[in-house]
Amino acid sequence: MEKRILVWEPCFFMFFGLFHLHRVWGLIDRSAYAEFWISVLENKGQFYFGLTGILALLCILGIITFVRNRHNNYWWRWIYLFGGIYVLFDLFAIAFGLEFWNRLLLWMFDVNSIYWNFVWMFFVLLGGFSFILGVRLMIQRNRAV
Repeated sequence: MEKRILVWEPCFFMFFGLFHLHRVWGLIDRSAYAEFWISVLENKGQFYFGLTGILALLCILGIITFVRNRHNNYWWRWIYLFGGIYVLFDLFAIAFGLEFWNRLLLWMFDVNSIYWNFVWMFFVLLGGFSFILGVRLMIQRNRAV
């Protein structure tokens, strides 16, 4: 089986990259950022279900891709497996209101936390990495076609 980058894979990383890069907002305006996301999590409206649906679909697609290519994978497909399992658990824990996860989320959105910048900067850096990886994969795929 030949190694190839599937058409959706660069988009996967660019989407997750942009999703995490938006967290710069939390570094600029803690209160507005926390209020917005806590409201989204508590109200579970159309935006919540649309976003969670996209995230879950991409994670499942990534895990399937990893498994189907298990003997011939690129290094970055391991992100599908470990990142996908984490995101699916996160979505499950939020949807079913697991108490320990809810406490973790409330801690993450505590605007007075001394760890605020560390937590959200980590996600911003993760987003930058993911987005750049997606762009590199797109360039690599376009050169191979």
